[in-house]
Order: sequence, then C-alpha cells, then structure tokens
Amino acid sequence: MLAAPTFSEWRRLSPAGNLLPIVREMPADLLTPVAAFLLIGGTESESFLLESVEGGERLARYSFLGRDPFLAVSMRGSQVTLDDHRKGTVTRTATDDPLGTIRGLLGRYRSIRVSGLPRFTGGAVGWFGYDTVRWIEELPESAVDDRDMGDVQLRFFDTLLAFDHAMGRLLLIANAHLGEADDEAAFELALGDANARIEALRARLSNGADLRNGPPAASLPAAARSVPADVRSNMSRGDFEAMVGTALEHIRAGDIFQVVLSQRFEVSTAATPFDLYRSLRAINPSPYMYFLGFGRAPIVGSSPEPLVRVQDGRLEYRPIAGTVARGADDEEDERLALGLLADEKERAEHIMLVDLGRNDLGRVAKPGSVEVTELMVVEKYSHVMHLVSRLTARLRADCDALDALYACFPAGTVSGAPKVRAMEIIEALEPTRRGVYAGAVGYLDFSGNLDT
Repeated sequence: MLAAPTFSEWRRLSPAGNLLPIVREMPADLLTPVAAFLLIGGTESESFLLESVEGGERLARYSFLGRDPFLAVSMRGSQVTLDDHRKGTVTRTATDDPLGTIRGLLGRYRSIRVSGLPRFTGGAVGWFGYDTVRWIEELPESAVDDRDMGDVQLRFFDTLLAFDHAMGRLLLIANAHLGEADDEAAFELALGDANARIEALRARLSNGADLRNGPPAASLPAAARSVPADVRSNMSRGDFEAMVGTALEHIRAGDIFQVVLSQRFEVSTAATPFDLYRSLRAINPSPYMYFLGFGRAPIVGSSPEPLVRVQDGRLEYRPIAGTVARGADDEEDERLALGLLADEKERAEHIMLVDLGRNDLGRVAKPGSVEVTELMVVEKYSHVMHLVSRLTARLRADCDALDALYACFPAGTVSGAPKVRAMEIIEALEPTRRGVYAGAVGYLDFSGNLDT
C-alpha cells in the first residue's frame, strides 16, 4: 500500500491536481479479471472491463475494471445529458461544441502523478460512435439511425481495479477528491472516503467467493457456447453485392483507392451480455477486449488493433492490414507468414494505411516527430497472424488527447482512403448508421492520456 501524504505535504502537491490516487495492493495469482469483475458485482451496476489477454508486456501488461461511476455522460447530436450519481442530479443541455464539452468535463479533474502506478488510475471510460466524425468533417446524412443508441457514452470512474500481468499483482485504486480540502478535517474526510471505497472492493474480492474454486457461475451456459441458427443482416445478399459493385466503380474511376463497406448482423440469444463476453474471450483472445455495461445496451468487443494511444505526450498508432490463419505447426506457420509478407496486394494495402496513419498523426504532431518504428511485422495471435506496423510521434503543445483521437478518427482500416471521400461513399451506400461499430472504445484519463 502506498502511503498517503500528510495535510502539509498535500498543500505542496495541490497545485498539480485535485485528485490523489490511493492504492492498496493484493496478490493476483488466484484471480483473473473476469473473476474479479464478477466478484465486485460488475453485472449488477454500470461497469466496465478493459482486458488484455494476448499481446505481450508492451500491449497487454494491464487490465482495468470498475463499477459505479460518479458521472455519466450521454451525447446525441447536440444534446448532452449529465447524470451526477453522487449529487443525484440530471441536467440536459445543448452544445455546438461537443469536443469542447467533453474537454470541459475532463478539465474539472486532474490527477496528481504518483510513480509506480499503471498508466490508467481513473478517468472517463466509454465509446465514441462512428458518426461523431461529423464533429470534424462535413458528410452527407442519408443512412438511417434505427437503433437510438446515441453518439457518445462516457462514464467517469474514480475507483477501479488494475491487474498488472507482468508483475502478477492487483492494485485497488480510489481517487481522493481533494480539490476543496482547504483544511485538515476536509482532507482527512476525503482520504477516509477513498479508503472506504478501497475497503469495499477488498471485502467483495475476499469474501464474495472461494477464489480457489473460481467465481460464481464459472461455466458458460449453452446459449453462450452455441452458434445461433437465425442470423439476420440489415440488407439482402443482392443489395450487398450491388453496394460492392458501386464501390468498385468508384475505385476504377480513380475516385478512391479503397473503401471498407460493412453490413450488420443480428441474432437472438438467451445468453447474458457478460456470458457473450466470456465466450468471445475464449474464442478470440486479444490485446484489446472490452465489456462496457452501460448506456442503452452493453458493448462487447475484441480487437488486436488500437486506434491511437496518447501517453505523456507520446503518440502511438498501430495499423493492422494483412491477415492469414495460423498453421497447424511451426513449419506451416513460418510458410504462411512468409507468404503474407510476399503478398503484393496485402503489402500495397498495408503501405497505403501506414501512409494514411502518418498523415493523420502529422495533423497533431510536432514537426518532424512522426516516425515509422516498425514496418510490416508479423504478429501471431491464437487463430491468425497479422501484418502490423508501429508509428510514433510527439503531440504538439497546442493539441490534446481528443485532438489526437479525432486526427486519426475513424481508423483507415474501417473507412478507406482517401478517408473523407471513402466516408462519403459509405454514407451513400450503407442503409443504416454504424453507431459504435467502427468508432472508438477506451479511456481518457485524469492526466490527459488516452488509449482507444
């Protein structure tokens, strides 16, 4: 456990921020993020799980989870709803500057840096829908919004659990709200509140179940393990083929190089959302897995590809393009990997997306700082291998994490190139709004960092 400062020490620290992370460490050798999520009652409240299952220390060192946010932010068009759970108030306003609104909310909180902690100790967790690209680009509006999920769902968490997979430890983190602690009594009250939140989590983890035998409902129900027979699309096969044909005409005419079209599939299931997450985790373990238990519907996903990360002013962008199934043995793996690296079509698409990423980062990077540090490296996952590159840059002083997100938004791998023209074609051809699909999922922390 990290020692909390005294009141006089806090007065010296206070210009740096108004939140102080209080931390308690627990052994994590008998506990997984999924088990912890169930033990703290994650399915009983608004909650999140951002889990890294594969990817090594650089990508998959940490998993984060929490429940009971203190602030809920929902955005649809120009409408903003703020639900302050601690004050018990709900306010609805209109804005002509959605990004400025989010900046303003995040700007109320500033975490004091404590060495030795994970990169995320509290902040806003949630998703930005694909259609929020209209905040920064002029696009036609022809696709139908038929699901009414809104454009943005963010939840502000000041209490969370962080698994450090490299060190085999679990950190219980609660931020003490010290912004108004102008006397020692208020200071002690804020620390007491943070410690009480930590103790509540510790009690749930210690007393909720016998961790040696796994969490409650350890086995997946049949509904989460079976493939539904009735899979429905939002368009007919003929409509999809016609959409692809029109896109090919744009490519042949030199209008675009690439466009990434999509269709939506729906199934009916008796499985719970978290059972589906657990099933996806078993089938497709990835560095970026997420369960967001809030908004009109829970969001479940798994991806090897981040959109963009901002950490202490450093930008990282990892385009993935080029995929092949894993081989039956090491020898076949090597043959397939060499074939992927030699595939002209895959290489051309990948280089195009690397160039797109360089241009996107260049919009917010310090001049001359954009670098391609890895180019077309084969990364191996449980079922497939991908061609991956890594780009880095330094964020300009007049830009922040939200600027970086929307400089890269949406990813070229789900839109196309040139990006704006590809999105115009997507809007004209796809019948329904994409919503959270092809948007961004992740966190913006209380220190100005972002991982999506």
